[in-house]
Amino acid sequence: MADYKCEKVLPYSASSQGKKEQVEQMFDTIAEKYDPMNRLMSLGNDRTWRKKAILSLKELNPKKILDIATGTGDFAISAHHLLSPEKITGIDISEGMLNVGQQKIAKLDLTDHIVLQVGDSMQLDFDAQTFDAVTVAFGVRNFESLHKGLSEIYRVLKTGGVAVILELSEPENAFMKLGYKLYTKLVIPVLARFISKDTRAYNYLPQSIEAFPQGKEMKALLYECGFSQVEVKTFTCGSCSFYRAVK
Repeated sequence: MADYKCEKVLPYSASSQGKKEQVEQMFDTIAEKYDPMNRLMSLGNDRTWRKKAILSLKELNPKKILDIATGTGDFAISAHHLLSPEKITGIDISEGMLNVGQQKIAKLDLTDHIVLQVGDSMQLDFDAQTFDAVTVAFGVRNFESLHKGLSEIYRVLKTGGVAVILELSEPENAFMKLGYKLYTKLVIPVLARFISKDTRAYNYLPQSIEAFPQGKEMKALLYECGFSQVEVKTFTCGSCSFYRAVK
């Protein structure tokens, strides 16, 4: 089983804690500012990316969906509106993010349709063959072990079920890649100082994106974890990658 560079990238390099604990701490710290910072960092494109990923499940018509690294619940809420499944379960290791998400869901009167709970992507607390679809939006690069996390997704999916993954990525075009690096490494940390009290979280962002396997490498890993019919697309000049895989 290969090791991946993103597994070694940590939010707080001086800390003795493992990646899971550091990522939990990071998101607990930035939870209240996460949504506006997300809109700002992606220039509003994150909403369009989510919608495209969710609509890729339309033909499947999933009844039970698991949203891993659900954060403040944006993907789960959009999936409810666009797909109308019977139930969406969202899990995250950060209670701070879940608290924000639960408030949003309560305001929208969706508590009967979307359930958010603390959960570890490395050891999903669900039986095999439970979900019609599993989604992960911008959370896979935070996994302690990519192979273990993706294998867990495969385990809890029903046969014929679909995994949909969105992840930030670097454009392949040299000119676009240069602009992207300047934006993520220089502009985003500056913007973060005005919004978040934990600027280290936004220094971690470009480092984790750069280290994450994308395109053909990620496709090969999904096949290695048992998936078939792996589809790969990129959005917005390659700054976001979309993966769709069937069990």
